[in-house]
Amino acid sequence: MGVVLNLDGKRGAASVASLMDLTADEMARVNELILSKAGSDVELIPELAKHLIDSGGKRLRPMVTLAAAQMFGYEGEGHVKLATSVEFMHTATLLHDDVVDESDLRRGRKTARMIWGNQASVLVGDFLLGQAFRMMVEVGSLDALDILSTAASVIAEGEVLQLSVAKNLETTEDEYLAVIKAKTAALFSAAAEVGPVVAGATRNDRAALRSYGTNLGLAFQLVDDALDYGGKSSDLGKNVGDDFREGKVTLPVILSYRRGSPDERAFWKSAIEENQCDDAALEKAIGLLHKHGAIGDTIGRARHFGEIARDALAPLRPTPQKDALLDVIDFCISRVT
Repeated sequence: MGVVLNLDGKRGAASVASLMDLTADEMARVNELILSKAGSDVELIPELAKHLIDSGGKRLRPMVTLAAAQMFGYEGEGHVKLATSVEFMHTATLLHDDVVDESDLRRGRKTARMIWGNQASVLVGDFLLGQAFRMMVEVGSLDALDILSTAASVIAEGEVLQLSVAKNLETTEDEYLAVIKAKTAALFSAAAEVGPVVAGATRNDRAALRSYGTNLGLAFQLVDDALDYGGKSSDLGKNVGDDFREGKVTLPVILSYRRGSPDERAFWKSAIEENQCDDAALEKAIGLLHKHGAIGDTIGRARHFGEIARDALAPLRPTPQKDALLDVIDFCISRVT
C-alpha cells in the first residue's frame, strides 16, 4: 500500500514543491543518514536496501516529520534521525508487503524478492526496522519512541488483518477502513506527531498533527485504490490493475460488489476469489466500478478524510510549514481530478 508522488504538477495545480523546498537541507542529511545506516559488512544488506531506496519513492513521510518539527521552532538534529527512522519503517513495510502480496514489480522495477528471494527481503526489512529503533533511542525521547514503536505494532496488526480479509468479498467498508488505518495511516500519523513531540509542543499540538497524519494517510490510500482502476503507473508506483490481478478487495470493489446484481456479484467472485482476472476481466471490472459509482464514491471518501486533516490543522498558528502540509492534502486529491 505504498504511496509514490508525481511532483511535476502536471495533473493539477496542487503540488508538494513548498514542502520539498522547506525541508531540502534537512532531507539532504536524511539521505546521508539513510545511506550510512543501511550499511553493513553483510554485502547483501546494503545491496538489497539500496535497490529499494533508489527505486523512486519521494519520501513524503520523512518530509512531513521535518516540516512538523520546524512548525514548532525545533532547531536540533533529533528530527533528522526520527525522519530517517520513519523512512526505514516504511521501506521495511514495502519489503514485507511485496513478499506477502507476491508482487513482481514495484515502481516499474523487479521487487527485491524477485531478485534476492523472499527470505532475504524479510530479513533485510527486519534489519532496517532494527536500525530505525536504534536511531529512535539515540534521539532520547521516550514519547517519540513510544509513538513510533506503537505504529510498528499497529502496522504489523494491519498486515495480519489484511490477510484475514484477503479475497473476502463480504468485507465491509468499516473493516476495510480498519485495515488501511493500520497499514497506511498509522505511519503517516506517527510521522506527523513525532515532529511536534521532539520540538516540545503541547499535547493539543501533538493531537492536531496526529489527526492530520491519520486522515491524510486514509485519503492517500483511498486515492491509490481509485487510481488502480484508472490512473497511470507513474502515479501509482505499480501497474494499473495490480490490485485486481492480486485479488485485493479494496473499497471500489467492496462498493461495486454490494451494489451489483447477482450476475455481477458472480463475476466478482470468479475474478477475486478464483483468480479469473485477465485483461478482459479487468476491463469488465472497470466498467462495473463506473456503472455503480464506486470510483467516484471512493474519491468522495478520500476528500472527506482530506477535509478532516485540513480541519485538524486549523487551530494552529499560520506558518509556511502549515501551508505546505495543507498543500499535501490538495495534491493528494488532485491525482484523481
